[in-house]
Amino acid sequence: MLRLSALYRYPLKSARGETLRQSPLDELGLAGDRRWMLVDEASGRFLTQRAVGKMSQLSALWNVAGGLTLSAPGYSTLDVALPGKDEALRGVTIWSDTLRVPDAGDEAAAWLSAFIGKPTRLVHVPPERARLTQSGYGKEEDRVAFADGFPLLLIGQSSLDDLSRKVGRELEMLRFRPNLVIEGGEAFAEDGWKRIRIGEVEFRLVKPCSRCILTTLDPRTGERSADREPLTTLKTYRERDGEVMFGQNLVNDGQGLLEVGMPVTVLE
Repeated sequence: MLRLSALYRYPLKSARGETLRQSPLDELGLAGDRRWMLVDEASGRFLTQRAVGKMSQLSALWNVAGGLTLSAPGYSTLDVALPGKDEALRGVTIWSDTLRVPDAGDEAAAWLSAFIGKPTRLVHVPPERARLTQSGYGKEEDRVAFADGFPLLLIGQSSLDDLSRKVGRELEMLRFRPNLVIEGGEAFAEDGWKRIRIGEVEFRLVKPCSRCILTTLDPRTGERSADREPLTTLKTYRERDGEVMFGQNLVNDGQGLLEVGMPVTVLE
């Protein structure tokens, strides 16, 4: 039987993830997931671990009021309030999308600039200002916060186990930054799913997830694997049209509550 075996949330894009037992779903995926982002102060371009590896050491915990609590080794904790949806709008760029979103203020910017090592701003995306998902997949009205292309990412536990065996060492699931982990199926069974139900919520699997150099970073230390694993091994059997695929992007149709242990039903 398939079941939901793990839930992860990433309140701040590319910072540390949170392990959850349960989470509500809203119109943009898991409540509080990747609603915040760091941008270069001068250009407004988004920052991630791809270029700033030390972001793996940055903790940003979401609270029910929508704000963040920032912490990092050697830095005092900082509580950041949720800005108003139309306050202090800043132009930002994430991949090919440009949008205007609320800035979290100077205190958060000073804290993060000291940590990152260059002028940095913290921004938030309210639902009203969310982006459209990647063109050509899903429905035209599907929206996403600051995740790369889609609201949610699913990985089968058996798929990771298969990759770990091929690499020759156990790999951490957080290396791949999923939201949902499913156990009970065969390796890469999720490649063939189109629709699933967890609890009372249905999900559409809209596109395989193409992987990048970020998978070679140790999620605990931010250090890059000298052997470029697991990307090197993934390329030997998961490359499609020049891209390395691992995991499935999905969109939730409706809102509800997810809890670890819930059964998963493949609808299509």
